[in-house]
Amino acid sequence: MKQPLAILAALLLSGTAGFAQQGPWSLSDCISYALEHNLSLQQSGLVVQQREVELETAKGRRLPSLSAHASENLSFGRGLTADNTYSNSNTTSTSFSLGTDVPIFQGFDITNGIKMGKLNLESATADLEKARDDIRVAVAQAYVQILYNQEILRVASAQVEHDAQLLAQVQERCAAGKVSEAEVSAQQATLAQSRQSEIQADGNLKVSVLELTQLLELPSPEGFSIVTPEVGDLSGTLLMRPEAIFAEAVEMKPAVESAKIGVDYAKVGIDKAKGAFMPSLSLSGGLGTNYYTNSKVGSASFGDQMKNNFSQYVGLSLNIPIFQRFSARGQLKSARINYQDRQIQLESVKKSLYKEIQQAYYNALNAQARFSGSSEGAESARKHYELTEEKYKVGKAGIADYNDARNSWLKAESEHIQARYQCLYQIKLLDFYRGEELKF
Repeated sequence: MKQPLAILAALLLSGTAGFAQQGPWSLSDCISYALEHNLSLQQSGLVVQQREVELETAKGRRLPSLSAHASENLSFGRGLTADNTYSNSNTTSTSFSLGTDVPIFQGFDITNGIKMGKLNLESATADLEKARDDIRVAVAQAYVQILYNQEILRVASAQVEHDAQLLAQVQERCAAGKVSEAEVSAQQATLAQSRQSEIQADGNLKVSVLELTQLLELPSPEGFSIVTPEVGDLSGTLLMRPEAIFAEAVEMKPAVESAKIGVDYAKVGIDKAKGAFMPSLSLSGGLGTNYYTNSKVGSASFGDQMKNNFSQYVGLSLNIPIFQRFSARGQLKSARINYQDRQIQLESVKKSLYKEIQQAYYNALNAQARFSGSSEGAESARKHYELTEEKYKVGKAGIADYNDARNSWLKAESEHIQARYQCLYQIKLLDFYRGEELKF
């Protein structure tokens, strides 16, 4: 039994892993896959289903109840007879009944319960969409980190190759007697440092790929790769003011919608609490019959008794609350306090959203400035590095000067790459707050 299960599990895993190896994933591919397979989203989806069941249950309270009852009783020994004497006798009693209860008015408790059930469902749906938005943002962040680490690894690998070529040249010059063994050792140390940087960059890339594949619930990062988007000059992109973005976001973001629903839910809760002060009215009815025997007295047949003892009843029940030990009043006070709390929560969610948009806006401005400045800095550092390298090759600059120029260029190039992708992400994040799809 275990072997078929193991084979099935292996097939499922290999199928998923195979899908991960089908080629570069775009950001849209990653987001779509994460929305379908992420376990936390699946749990949020189950909450929505649970709220649907609760709403159906609340609606069912309007329906009449129906129940059937049957009993069989046996009595034996001395007992009081109809003529007020005691005698030994055995009696049996069989009864059948069918009853119903129809709620007519329950202080609007059923109506308000249905309203609260609908609001609960809407809130769970909004919470699910918020969770989906959170996944979208998390995937985009992880995607950008991979892009950044890929570029850093590319630069580091190119530097290793370049330093290896330069070492070969220095070794040739040393063999010709133009430079000392110390120069060779210094260049070997530089190459070792470059290789160490490459190893570090490769490790960072693998970790970032692992983080994204874990968000996608993929079994392994092996074979996973992403599409590298074309990134133009983002420094001149015009940005909307945060006030304008907030005006659009507050009308569509699920976090705000969920908070608004929470206010409506609390308001209905006040109406429901008020219903405890109102009377309730219900209608009941039923059918019944019974069969009776006594060992001392002759009894009619089962059929005759079931027919002759057949009875029906209908009734109205009115319940008027007079004094409930202040429980209804306490519930009403709690409902009103909850309503105020939900209003404060709504304002807090709005302010948090505005702060997020403000942060993203100024991050985008800063990223644009960094992107523009780092572009010039990286270009200047590159030219200085190339000039120093030429001097180093002809012996007019030492290895220390070469390493300083090289390290300055690598740092400037790293900052430029980071600024480019941060700028891309922050600009797209602002568009996302306006309801646009996250894509590069």
